[in-house]
Amino acid sequence: MAENSCAFVVIGGILGIGILLVVILVPISFQGLEYYELGFKRQKSTGKVYTDEVYGGGKHFVGPDYEFKAFKATAHFMDLSDLEVFTSDKLTIEIDVYFQFFLRKRDLPILHEKYDINYESVIRKNAIAELKAQAIKFKTRQYITDRATVEEALFRGLRDRLGGPCCQKDSDCTKWKMACPKGCVPETKCKAREDGGLWVDVKYFQLGPVAIDKDVEERYLRSLTLVEENEQEKLKQEAQVLRKATTAKVQNIENEAKEIRQKAEAQSQVISTVSQANYTVTVEKARTEGLKALYKRLKIDNQAVKNSFDYLRTLRSLDHVHFTVDFQQRIVGALG
Repeated sequence: MAENSCAFVVIGGILGIGILLVVILVPISFQGLEYYELGFKRQKSTGKVYTDEVYGGGKHFVGPDYEFKAFKATAHFMDLSDLEVFTSDKLTIEIDVYFQFFLRKRDLPILHEKYDINYESVIRKNAIAELKAQAIKFKTRQYITDRATVEEALFRGLRDRLGGPCCQKDSDCTKWKMACPKGCVPETKCKAREDGGLWVDVKYFQLGPVAIDKDVEERYLRSLTLVEENEQEKLKQEAQVLRKATTAKVQNIENEAKEIRQKAEAQSQVISTVSQANYTVTVEKARTEGLKALYKRLKIDNQAVKNSFDYLRTLRSLDHVHFTVDFQQRIVGALG
C-alpha cells in the first residue's frame, strides 16, 4: 500500500511539473509582429535566422527558443537633397528627389541573404547612381520647361534599377504608376535573383526643387523674357490689325446704314410727293365735279360769273386773306 502511495506521488509530481512547463512554455512560444512588420524566425540560443518562411503581422507559435527578426513592411522614405547631376549640355545642377519604396515579401529572403539589415545604404547608393545616369539625358532647360517628362524618366530608371525589369502580377498592375511600365518583362519569364534588381518596389517618386547656376539661370530667364517680349509685340501687332479691321468693318456698316437711310428718305419723299399729287388730283377732281353740280343746280351759265365765284372760293381758302365790306364788316361763314 505504501508503494502505491509513493507511485501516485511520483506520477502526480511528474504531471504537475508537466502542467507547469506547459503553462510556462506555451505562452512564451508565441511571438508577435506588428501590423507594419515582416519577419524571419530566429533562434535565441544560437542566433540562427530561418528564412524559409516570411511572417506577417500578428501572433505566431514559433517555440520558446525563437523570436522574430523584424523588417519594415510599410513605406521606406528616402530623401536625396541637393544631389549634383550633369545635364546633356554639360552643366551641373542640383536636384531634390524623394521616393518611397517597399520591401517585397516574397523576395525578402534574397534581400536578407545579400544585405541583411543594411539594405538602405545599398539602395541609396544605387539610387544616386541611377539618377545621375538618367539626369544626363536631358538639357538644363528641360528641368524647368518639361519637368513631367524628366520626372517620368527618373522614376522609370529608379524603378528598373531597384526593382528590376519585371512586371508585377496582372492583378497588381494598376496599384501604382510604375507597376507594369511599357516594355517590362512578364512575371512568368522573370527570375527573382537575376531580374529582381534590389528586390524592392519603388511605388512613389517626386522631383523636388531644381537649383541651376545663377549665371545660367539669368541667361535662361533673359531668353524667357525675350520670348515673352516677342509674344507681347506679336500680340500688339495682331491687336492693331484687329483694331484696323474692326474700324473698317464699323465704317462699312455705318456707310451701309447711311446708304439705307438715304435710300429710305428718297423713297419716302417720292411716296410723299406721289401721295400729295394724288391728293391734289383727287381734291381738284372732286371740286370740279362739285362746282359743275353747283352751277347746274343754281343754273349759272355765265362763264364770267363762274370765274368770279371760283376766284372768290380760292381766295376764301387762303388763311392769310380776310374778306370785308367797306373795310369794316367781315364776311363770316362759308360763301353760299
